[in-house]
Amino acid sequence: MGKGARKADGSSYEANCATHGAPLGGDAYVNTIKNLGGDPTNPFVIFPEVKELYAKRAAELKEIMAKKYAAKSEWAKANPEKAAKLDLFFSGKAPEVNWAAIEQKAGAATRAASATVLGALATQVENMIVASADLSNSDKTDGFLKKTHAFKKGDFSGAFFQAGVAELTMACCCIGMALHGGVIPACGTFFVFSDYMKPAVRMAALMEVPVKFIWTHDAFRVGEDGPTHEPVEQEAQIRLMEKLKNHKGHNSMLVLRPADAEETTIAWKLAMENTTTPTGLIFSRQDIAMLPAGNDYSQAAKGAYIVAGSDENPDVILVASGSEVSTLVAGTELLRKDGVKVRIVSAPSEGLFRSQAPGYQEGVIPADAKVFGLTAGLPVNLQGLVGAHGKIWGLESFGFSAPYKVLDQKLGFTADNVYKQVKAML
Repeated sequence: MGKGARKADGSSYEANCATHGAPLGGDAYVNTIKNLGGDPTNPFVIFPEVKELYAKRAAELKEIMAKKYAAKSEWAKANPEKAAKLDLFFSGKAPEVNWAAIEQKAGAATRAASATVLGALATQVENMIVASADLSNSDKTDGFLKKTHAFKKGDFSGAFFQAGVAELTMACCCIGMALHGGVIPACGTFFVFSDYMKPAVRMAALMEVPVKFIWTHDAFRVGEDGPTHEPVEQEAQIRLMEKLKNHKGHNSMLVLRPADAEETTIAWKLAMENTTTPTGLIFSRQDIAMLPAGNDYSQAAKGAYIVAGSDENPDVILVASGSEVSTLVAGTELLRKDGVKVRIVSAPSEGLFRSQAPGYQEGVIPADAKVFGLTAGLPVNLQGLVGAHGKIWGLESFGFSAPYKVLDQKLGFTADNVYKQVKAML
């Protein structure tokens, strides 16, 4: 650091970390220019041989590109349909997908529901590339892989990128693909490993590139894998990106944690239609009971909505995202036996919800309502929705090693505890 730099007294600035973040100052720049063989009175010089080299290279590049454009033009004339498709790929428009034809298995884990969607995308979106950090069979990106094959040396005919155990590198590669254009990149791993990807996720948000981040095994319910693999604080960290604005004034990221298999399809639809920012999709490892019959899943596009079967003029509003919504549904049955009127709100994305009209927000979670939140992560995940006067049951420690059903009981993520906490609150 500071190669060739000299202080005002002529001593060396080399290997001095102060040169990293501060100007040399005073006459130090004069001594440095002299030491490097320059003229302080004319400090910025493009030497003739450099000027000649760049001029020559510029001419070469113009000739090279003229040939490339001519070849592309000839190819386009000979292949009008492919040319139109290439133009569409590079337009950045959301692809057309037959979402209505996707059939989900009731009660499936949302990672499995994601695999179902990925299988459809593999056959309908020609320019999509999916990557996995050596976990395709666990993060269920193999739903995509089973309909194509992985890249190999010298063979790019497939559409799957086996990134190896290299989450940051994988994320950076996907950002590069998005910046290049023409392809829609997505990458998957366990949610706890989003920690390794944070710098890339932040850069994707800053650069406004629509990479789809697929994160599975979303909570302490990864019990048998132990505390090291159980995300607790990760959701709070990622959801901060929804509160951070990009330079266009929009939420810098879309983060979605769907409540069941059907809501997973909507989450993927929102992700594919989001062409301006990265999207984080957070999925469960374990199976999840479906929301009540007649639920209008399309409302998930508003970030938070009232679940079917909710009572009119409720005494309390119960709010959650992901698998905790079904726990609230189970707890509601107990509360109603005591005559308590309940509204259940599924909130896959607070950022999207807060982007809705104030009237809609007030209609779902009124400012003066009693609100109870349930989250398998830090309580702060729901603070913005529950408010200062509400109550949140969350997890405030690292996870534990045990089967997830045991952990649900031990940690209070049950219908009985929802009943107990809400009754105490009322």
